Amino acid sequence: MIWHPHITVATIVEDQGRFLFVEEFKAGQHVFNQPAGHLEANESLRDAALRETLEETAWEVELTGVVGIYLYTAPSNGVTYQRICFAARPLRHHPLRTLDSDIVRAVWLSREELLADPSHWRSELVPRCLDDYLAGPLHSLELIRD
Repeated sequence: MIWHPHITVATIVEDQGRFLFVEEFKAGQHVFNQPAGHLEANESLRDAALRETLEETAWEVELTGVVGIYLYTAPSNGVTYQRICFAARPLRHHPLRTLDSDIVRAVWLSREELLADPSHWRSELVPRCLDDYLAGPLHSLELIRD
């Protein structure tokens, strides 16, 4: 059996103490995640983060730093993910843009609202990345070398 880790990106977008999340329908329930997704062929990590954020939330953002690089094995299916989590600030919303088909909606939540119901997290990485962002430090985008 060949082992293939999945390379993913995620983006923490903050505006006045609230954070941009996506509500997805997965495994029969609604869950919250950062805007996130898989790296595509011939795409840089930065470009993937910008693309996924726009596709899932209809927000254009400016990346401001790297929160962290995470290795996570999903207990539900045993798949290993390497997540590169970026920080960003919102630039422009496109409210008429159609979101990815698996996204129910984009929503701004406080940390407390997110933490209120752990059963609605896509994974443990959702609060962990947020708390790492809040605790700092934020790493330079120069850390990512394409």
